[in-house]
Amino acid sequence: MQVKPYFRTIVLSDIHLGTSGSKAKEVTGFLKSYSCERLILNGDIVDGWQLRKYGTWKRKHTAFFRAVLKQIVHYNTKVIYLRGNHDDFLDEIMPLRLGKNFVIQQDYILKTGDKKFYVTHGDVFDSVTSQMKWLAHMGDVGYTFLLWLNKFYNQYRVWRGLPYYSLSQQIKQRIKLAVSYVSDFETKLAELARARGCDGIICGHIHQPAIRQVDGITYLNSGDWVESLSALVEDHQGQWSLLYYSTDLESISADTVSAAPYHA
Repeated sequence: MQVKPYFRTIVLSDIHLGTSGSKAKEVTGFLKSYSCERLILNGDIVDGWQLRKYGTWKRKHTAFFRAVLKQIVHYNTKVIYLRGNHDDFLDEIMPLRLGKNFVIQQDYILKTGDKKFYVTHGDVFDSVTSQMKWLAHMGDVGYTFLLWLNKFYNQYRVWRGLPYYSLSQQIKQRIKLAVSYVSDFETKLAELARARGCDGIICGHIHQPAIRQVDGITYLNSGDWVESLSALVEDHQGQWSLLYYSTDLESISADTVSAAPYHA
């Protein structure tokens, strides 16, 4: 029997369960391939915005939470579910503790080694989602359309024998305003971590996985499970890495570790 890799911490965000773009089967497969002491679900796990309109809940979405519960039962994993802007329905029940191993709250201070990380979804500094929600919903519709278009475009690419291509990510990377937004987002989140007396920030929200230094603060972004299919993991030596899901492997192998590892 193959022993699962056992991490100190796994961080997942932006799964958007309930939407057609969510890679629910892939993230469930990822979770089944690993175990951890602490699992942080860092916002937008369930997409309440689309479920209220035209999203649908399927068995594969429920299967993800079954995999989370199995982590708790088999490995005594501590699960911290943090509220994102798309699962803002959690505002009605936060903070909430379910048993000794599952808590739902706004944010979290992660202490590891001699370092502290402020963990938040990231929409706290997004003036669009916090102050102009109607405009954010319009952006959500546009993003959903891009994902729909991307699906058919990649069916054509498969027919031509070409690899997967993320149309929406390429558009975001080419628009100067989007590039500027990402840079401002990282700087503001780094400032927030410093204000909280922390050495680093762990976030999601912008669907851009990253490990880098921003103004002396370690910036970690877990990416998403719509396009990037990525997660942050911390090993028992305090080293942080990004893992990317690979569709041609049963489980993710060591050579999928990306970016420069960070030692806490």
